[in-house]
Amino acid sequence: LLPFAFTTFPALRLHFATFPSTAASTSASAPPPRPPAPPRRLHATDTPGIARMKELMERRKDAVSLAQGVVHWSPPGRAMEAAAEALREGKGDSYGPCEGLPELREALVQKLRAKNGLTDVDVMVSSGANQAFTNLVLTLIDADHSAVLFAPYYFNHLMALQMSGGAASVELGPRDAEMLPDAAWLEDALARGEEKVRMVVVVNPCNPTGVVVPRERLERVREACERHGAWLVVDNAYEEFVYGGNEHVVVGGRHVCNVFSFSKSHGMMGWRVGYIAYPTKESCGFDLGAELLKIQDTIAICPTQLSQYVALAAMRETDWVRSQVDTLTETRRLISSALAPLGAGSLHGGAGALYLWARLPAARDGGPADDLAVATWLIEAHGVALIPGSSCGAPGFVRAAFGNMEGDACVDAAGRLRRGVEELVAWAERGEDGVPPVLG
Repeated sequence: LLPFAFTTFPALRLHFATFPSTAASTSASAPPPRPPAPPRRLHATDTPGIARMKELMERRKDAVSLAQGVVHWSPPGRAMEAAAEALREGKGDSYGPCEGLPELREALVQKLRAKNGLTDVDVMVSSGANQAFTNLVLTLIDADHSAVLFAPYYFNHLMALQMSGGAASVELGPRDAEMLPDAAWLEDALARGEEKVRMVVVVNPCNPTGVVVPRERLERVREACERHGAWLVVDNAYEEFVYGGNEHVVVGGRHVCNVFSFSKSHGMMGWRVGYIAYPTKESCGFDLGAELLKIQDTIAICPTQLSQYVALAAMRETDWVRSQVDTLTETRRLISSALAPLGAGSLHGGAGALYLWARLPAARDGGPADDLAVATWLIEAHGVALIPGSSCGAPGFVRAAFGNMEGDACVDAAGRLRRGVEELVAWAERGEDGVPPVLG
């Protein structure tokens, strides 16, 4: 057979005839080159702030975290029963519909209509809100299109834009004195004919500031995007987390996509279920769902089946969700009190989401404090972790989360934070040359 093979496939004969022996190759050639380095778009992608803080916390094993935005509760009991039933019946073993379970999607469409006032939308279920946002980035814009984020921004939003090749095209819009997106700036930016601005992102309630965007401001942003042909993407991951009489509102339209999550409200952080409400084909004039499906099928194939059954059962527990959110009243008060020595004008948020946003004392040269150095010092000296504001595009600030612990654990964390903040303020007020360089 060998002569036949060489006659039929002459390239193979040439290959075997000229391939050097292993011994000769080893002795005559230089060491093989290293594998290619990761691409430039990943080098341009920020390191996640949460991962950095977890690494620093390894230096002090008793450190407690007010860094990551998680809640202290697990899914409701009925949702866990639904998970057990799905396991017994083998419902989680195979692939499911790429866009999500039909019964969950239908329930979500009904929820969006009844609670959020959204009509003419379809739903795609995703593996958490971060994947939902990344799906939208890959579907709505090219790398040379601009996307607007308002600083301080949610760091994973910027990272999704960076790793998809759009790092150089991100426009950072300002916030006003109340930490709301500056609608006047956006209107001017879009009116200047910046045709490459294809997507504007708003988080409501806001991560990282804990501020709730009122209806008037959200509508103004929506109208500006509509006038100038830009997509508006609103991340509503914290829709259930509003306090003190504030209201979470949702806007829709043929150019609006809304992102939601089960992670925090239903204690499902590890179950990874989010969803996108996007305009129907009849509404926006083309089949956006078909384009989203390309991304979803490539990345996840489908959302986790078992998690979707948990979500379907959990979303029926609306009173339970509110009772859990109400438990945060005291933790929010404790962490807010711990930050109070910074001064009333330095503290923002607490109206929504799980966060308080605080300005640190200025550096000795009058500029923003080195927030990463402060966060590192708080871990090492006081055993408490925050997120440095520079991770969110706002040097000189820190983000404190108040959802992940309760009772004595929260009292302890607040005490650590208070002692650290008081020490920082005392250093800043003395202004001595011998002040540790933590403030910069």
